Amino acid sequence: MIYTNDHPPAHVHVFRAEGEVVISLGDENTPPQVRENVGMSRKDERKALMIVGDHQGEFLVEWRRIHG
Repeated sequence: MIYTNDHPPAHVHVFRAEGEVVISLGDENTPPQVRENVGMSRKDERKALMIVGDHQGEFLVEWRRIHG
């Protein structure tokens, strides 16, 4: 999820059951990385990071569309 009232740097929030992980999107030269994990298992964290990495370009386009 990208919140419309959120702050830089570019990042997404990923939710699973009771947990949430915040993943910094990086840029065209920097891969995404986990910024914060609140109650999500390491296994689900790795899966979220992989998915965000696979779609990094799309998320960056959307972040820039929303936040400029």
